[in-house]
Amino acid sequence: MFITTPLPFVKAFVDELNNILEKDRLGQGLSRRPRGWLACCLTGILVTHSVCWAKFERASLGTYALAAFSWIFRKAKIPWAYLLQTSVTGVLRQYAITQGSLVADDSDKKRCQVTKRVFKAHKLKDKTSGGYINGHTLVLLLLVTPKVTMPVSVAYYLPDLTLTAWKKADEQLKKQGVPPQNRPAKLARNPAYPTKHEIALHLLEECRHEPRTIEVKMVLAEAL
Repeated sequence: MFITTPLPFVKAFVDELNNILEKDRLGQGLSRRPRGWLACCLTGILVTHSVCWAKFERASLGTYALAAFSWIFRKAKIPWAYLLQTSVTGVLRQYAITQGSLVADDSDKKRCQVTKRVFKAHKLKDKTSGGYINGHTLVLLLLVTPKVTMPVSVAYYLPDLTLTAWKKADEQLKKQGVPPQNRPAKLARNPAYPTKHEIALHLLEECRHEPRTIEVKMVLAEAL
């Protein structure tokens, strides 16, 4: 199947997404081309089991389709900040979900070894091998309901490399028996690099200002 022909249920989902944007959130929806682009991208993710332009190209009509996708991604006026929340609203309405719990958690995602131009990719501790990998750390806010569990908000986490280097040097000095007064003082945290706790609280604050569509029974923080 060419991903330039969206799956019928994907097209129906995008149409519902557009209706919610138009009627309940922004007062205007997506134009025809961005709707078609979004439907093709979602179809590509389902068909190729990945988020990869190169795989989309191989599964579509080639470089022409890829160039069109790229142009729309860069130029079209798409309300990115509202797409996830609006999608969640559509799912809640579709399945008549009225209550659930919010769970904050983090997840590491492996990427390729060379990611110089990939946003907030960094070196991660690999929990399976004990070594290091290159990838992303995501802080997620999940909505857990009796019918479905889905993400309602997500943000990238990036450690302060300067503070990380200080911690590593401080640990080495500790092992050498250097007293605290003779070790470099702890660096002040840079607000440009919020902790996972701070990111999770920010995601909760954003959800608090969303239109009330569901009753939240409790908030949990997994491993935080």
